[in-house]
Amino acid sequence: MADAAVTSRLRAALGWPGQYWLLMTMWMRSGLAYPLSFALTVLTGVLITGTDFAAVFLMFSHIKSFGGFSLGEMAILYGTASMTLGLANLLTGSLDQVGQRIRTGELDVWLVRPVPAFLQAVAGDFALRRIGRPLQAGLILAIALSRTELDWTVAKGIVLGVSLITGTMIFGAIFVLGAAFQFIAIDSAELSNSFTYGGQQLTQYPLVVFGQDVVRAVTFVVPLAFVNYYPVLYVLGKPAPLGLPSWIGLLAPLVAIAMIALASLAWRAGLRRYRSTGS
Repeated sequence: MADAAVTSRLRAALGWPGQYWLLMTMWMRSGLAYPLSFALTVLTGVLITGTDFAAVFLMFSHIKSFGGFSLGEMAILYGTASMTLGLANLLTGSLDQVGQRIRTGELDVWLVRPVPAFLQAVAGDFALRRIGRPLQAGLILAIALSRTELDWTVAKGIVLGVSLITGTMIFGAIFVLGAAFQFIAIDSAELSNSFTYGGQQLTQYPLVVFGQDVVRAVTFVVPLAFVNYYPVLYVLGKPAPLGLPSWIGLLAPLVAIAMIALASLAWRAGLRRYRSTGS
């Protein structure tokens, strides 16, 4: 009883951010137990994800622009898309294992612990090695911003900085929606990946090259265009497609909040629908 009381007080004092941090640092210490292995894993991740931009770089050895974007502008698109996905994957990437937890019955254990199941889902098996992608993308973005001539204003700087946060939130919300869907279709992790990793592949290029139907879909259905495309258009001073106003990128925070709210409702609905495996 005394232990339960102490746990209850600790939970109340920390709140969910503190609980998430404790779970995350526990897995971080585990991952850093072998520093050389960790460093090599991160370096491998940097090199592998770097091949995505290598393809863009090689493409520009034959052309001057693509979809109205120069190499430097394409690097900004790539950097923002890959960095936001990388951060979302780092913070919530363990959610793709929810289906496996349901099959093995481990989700039952989560539900009786004095920590919300969602925090256990996102922080469980936290893999700091995933930091390789955002580090590599951040480097590309920093080089692109330093070498591309931009008419900077305070507003544009704020929009670009905020877009890294809101883009991470949108990708994170998609990870949560994918995890919530696994309560219905257990083996559906790849469906979420098609919108997250596939979405990153899509948003690292100018969306207009894919046609207006695709632009409409990623604007009004799955709002991937607000991850980076519309904010970057605002920063570069380029017109928005579909006759949309040039300031549409400023709506990215509202879209991110809406996606987080939708993801929260979906996760709660999934938990309510869940029935124990009985194992």
